[in-house]
Amino acid sequence: MSLKADNIAEFLQQNPEFFNEHAEILADIRLPHPHGGRTISLSERQMLVMRERNKELEKKLHDLMLLAHENDGVQDKVHLYALALLGTHDQATLKEVATRSLCEIFAVPHAVLRLWNEDPPSAELIAFADQHVSPVCSHQAIHETKGWFGELADHLHSYAFLPLHDGVQSIGMLVMASEDAQRFYPEMGTVFLQRIAEMLSRAVLSSQQHA
Repeated sequence: MSLKADNIAEFLQQNPEFFNEHAEILADIRLPHPHGGRTISLSERQMLVMRERNKELEKKLHDLMLLAHENDGVQDKVHLYALALLGTHDQATLKEVATRSLCEIFAVPHAVLRLWNEDPPSAELIAFADQHVSPVCSHQAIHETKGWFGELADHLHSYAFLPLHDGVQSIGMLVMASEDAQRFYPEMGTVFLQRIAEMLSRAVLSSQQHA
């Protein structure tokens, strides 16, 4: 009966004492170098495997450090945005600052803020906003929101929809948009967008109470 690689691997896994009883085999085993050109011993191959794994771990650590640094940067920007909102005292000023600051702080190319108390949307859009507590990113405009961007509408290829809520129902929506299809996309994380939506919701409610 011919042995297959899987049979040999299974045998060695089930009989870990094999190499203790045949230690001389380990010294004689020669393996192809992973990059070609020559054969190497089993111990040399193990060292190469360990080095490759260390390189992979170092890259993952580097990527995590970059991500942490980027998150710190975004967190600082969210803080600046919160301070900008705190400086507003009426709804008209809040609407202007809320969208302008997105451009200045986050480099968001286009943003529109609509509040239901002064500009009620379609029933379909209200239902969408009521249903979604968290931001929604898409490559397509939702309901009539495409028209909110006027002449730019046909050039926009990604959107972030941030429904604003009073704790029970929606009170408005902030929509960010970009010509870049990769600026906002369905799979992207929305943690920081959610914080912006919550801060803006609170600011809107405060401005309406003081109207």
